[in-house]
Amino acid sequence: MSEVTVAAAVIHKVRLAQKYAHPWSPYEIGLQFCLETLLDRLVALGQTGRLVHVLFEARGRREDRELELFFRRVASNQANWGYRQPDFTQLQWEPLFVDKRSNSSGLQLADLMARPIGLKVLRPLQPNRAFEVLQPKLIHGGLKIFP
Repeated sequence: MSEVTVAAAVIHKVRLAQKYAHPWSPYEIGLQFCLETLLDRLVALGQTGRLVHVLFEARGRREDRELELFFRRVASNQANWGYRQPDFTQLQWEPLFVDKRSNSSGLQLADLMARPIGLKVLRPLQPNRAFEVLQPKLIHGGLKIFP
């Protein structure tokens, strides 16, 4: 069995629209937060300068292109906002878009983890045994909830 660590972000879309007039994409915000957590973790592990492949489930040519553009803006420090200004150039980032039919175990794990994490945030009082299993695997500070 492989050791797994998890960085996750839950974006409340309704609260986001109510609180901010700017039409930020919740997917881009979630990506930014997860990459920040991943950057901190990899730098702490002495991985500065290394190549990091980030896998995305392919969604279609247009969506993939838009996500890749944002991803590359983040990786080159061109998308920073908020109070944190992390230096993503400490690592070499490369996106990989993978078709769901590829049967990638990484994408399958991400799918299995997303729902219990989201439910824990949206319904915190509801019993959630799957989240209890995942919680110790979250990178310190690895669950960002916004706004």
